[in-house]
Amino acid sequence: MPYTLKIFTAEEVTETAREQAAQRFRTALETSLGDASLVVPVYQAYLKLLQAHGDHPRPWPISPAEQLLADQWEEAEMAATQAAFGAERYMGDAHFELGV
Repeated sequence: MPYTLKIFTAEEVTETAREQAAQRFRTALETSLGDASLVVPVYQAYLKLLQAHGDHPRPWPISPAEQLLADQWEEAEMAATQAAFGAERYMGDAHFELGV
């Protein structure tokens, strides 16, 4: 399923640097999840879990399969963030928006 990706940073960067970061993010995300076609469904399922259980402390009261999905998304998101911005940068420094 095709998707759009937009990167937002706290600092001023050139459009070329932003596009390069987005490509690194996309590549790492797709590699971590195993295929580009998995990005949207895994992300949407994760958002549903987050919406339902985000206020509850971890571990969330979810099934093992749901926990696996949540863990996979969070690991993929971290790998993508580090690929885009470096190993010492985290989501507090930048964020992304996925669209369908």
